[in-house]
Amino acid sequence: LKMDLSKKKVLDMGCGTGVLAILTEMKNAENILAIDIDEWAYNNTIENVNRNNCKKIEVLKGEAELLNGKKFDVVIANINRNVLLKDMENYAKSLSPNGEILLSGFFMSDKEILLEETKKYNLQLISSNQKNDWILLHLKLD
Repeated sequence: LKMDLSKKKVLDMGCGTGVLAILTEMKNAENILAIDIDEWAYNNTIENVNRNNCKKIEVLKGEAELLNGKKFDVVIANINRNVLLKDMENYAKSLSPNGEILLSGFFMSDKEILLEETKKYNLQLISSNQKNDWILLHLKLD
């Protein structure tokens, strides 16, 4: 993560082990919400947050509906294509004005369908980064 996260509110959606949430705290994010639907991931994130003495990370178990009314400067969603498509509206609504979103966890072949979905919510592509068949999209709320 090369972004300046100081004083930012960050969402790590589909947090898995919590490594990205932990990294955002190390990069001085103001507060971080880490969410995963999976029981093992939820418990593992809590364990890793405690092991790393993180104080700014809240961990929840559930889906994007938990975002209702919450606002973030940065949303990180490392999830498969189908979940990203299903929950894009929730992610977009949770962004603060000029908020940014990082989407990953999908194949290069899914790029166009995801970009079509992001356009519905005024998310503009800033950059993309490809490694092998995987891609990351960096977008900003316009």
